[in-house]
Amino acid sequence: MVGINVSENENIDRALKRFKKKYERSGVLKEYKKRTFFVKPSIEKRMEKIKARRRAHKERMNDN
Repeated sequence: MVGINVSENENIDRALKRFKKKYERSGVLKEYKKRTFFVKPSIEKRMEKIKARRRAHKERMNDN
């Protein structure tokens, strides 16, 4: 479970921003979306290959 400690002097907006960032980095939402429906292993592998190709292409574009 994701949680943060808020001091008395801390602004609520800043605390909320810290919570959102921590929540996003923990991967809870990503994991939830991943588990909401079943994805066949063959589709999963295909998606991983596509992601790898995109990453490689992006790296090549950044190197130039």
